[in-house]
Amino acid sequence: MPILLPEDYSYSLPKMHKVRQEIPSDRLEDIVGAIRAEMSKPEILAKIKPGAKVAVGVGSRGIRNVSLIVKTVIDCISEAGGKPFILSAMGSHGGGREDGQLEVLTDYGVTEEAMGVPVITKVDSTLIGKTKSRNVDVWFDDIALECDLIVPINRIKLHTHFSGDLQSGLCKMLAIGFGNHVGCTAYHQSDFKYFNTTLAEAVDVILSKTNVGFGLAVVENAFDETYLIEAIPSEKIVEREKELLKIANENYPRILIEDIDVLVVQEIGKDKAGTGFDPHVLGKSFAIDYFPLPVPKIDTMVLLDSTERTHGNLFGIGSFTVCTRKVFEKMDFEKTYANCIAAKSFDDAKIPMVAADEEEAIRIAVKGIHADADRNNLRIVKIKNTLELEEIEVSDALLPYVQGNDKLTLV
Repeated sequence: MPILLPEDYSYSLPKMHKVRQEIPSDRLEDIVGAIRAEMSKPEILAKIKPGAKVAVGVGSRGIRNVSLIVKTVIDCISEAGGKPFILSAMGSHGGGREDGQLEVLTDYGVTEEAMGVPVITKVDSTLIGKTKSRNVDVWFDDIALECDLIVPINRIKLHTHFSGDLQSGLCKMLAIGFGNHVGCTAYHQSDFKYFNTTLAEAVDVILSKTNVGFGLAVVENAFDETYLIEAIPSEKIVEREKELLKIANENYPRILIEDIDVLVVQEIGKDKAGTGFDPHVLGKSFAIDYFPLPVPKIDTMVLLDSTERTHGNLFGIGSFTVCTRKVFEKMDFEKTYANCIAAKSFDDAKIPMVAADEEEAIRIAVKGIHADADRNNLRIVKIKNTLELEEIEVSDALLPYVQGNDKLTLV
């Protein structure tokens, strides 16, 4: 039975055209060499004692070249006399379970066979203190607490749920990633308005009560490629991360079309952003209302599919107007709900209208755009995901805008 009126099926959807966006593309060519140079700095080498048991924290973010980065760090620590192993540091991701987190790391190529060291995904944590201003519990991984040295590896980037000068990066991994499911839940019970302060205070507790030696920070360009790698001593992590966030923002991906009636997104996933898609690209979020970078005005959004690496966790599906049955049937409710509950992001798990296929989904979305929109000149944009934005598709009505923008090229 049709779910729209006959006239809603009778008009032709516009032809779509491939367009290349000019966005920052500088990248680090010699990743191994850069890591070895950073790990050879005297202030870093001094942290690695012969025979030291070293926990190298690896999370669930879709970091480009993550297996190569982690393997090189492992090799450098071993060559310096340390005894490294890999420890999952991803909070509630992977369902907050040992097997789920092992699955995530395996998908990224971070395995015992590839790394040459044990990969441990135990999720037990101990309460080690409280934050000063809001009395939030600070939890930390039990295995990490037993180690002589702790080395987090993470990407520095804008966060999907809060704003401030500390967002997604080494500090968040120390507080939430190493806190495991219980720690993640504790932080997310606090008000996101104060999250930046809570995070900084939690890191102060962690640095004073654990053996964090240094962290390896990764900054990526707008193409999700490695742009910068830096090893930071623990005593400088907080302040240096603030500086690296500014550099990351200068290399952030964007959609250069300003006004969009219908945005079609091919896929979302935890490997693309913590909320499935990057709200700082789409300007859509239930948690934040301030975007430090320019974002497009979008009326309605259509979701077609999810990534394999998200393993059914469809955190973020709630922001879409319509989705296809294909992506709906991939949704793992347990994984999605566990993540959304831990993050206090209930809206992100809401189910949009479910359409049979892409065409029907777009036609439904058109019914939701503003009243004065011209159905014969629909401004439709299609993207793969919010990380891969070099090439997008635009409808006929947007061709004049493309031709008038020197950063957009019709393919």
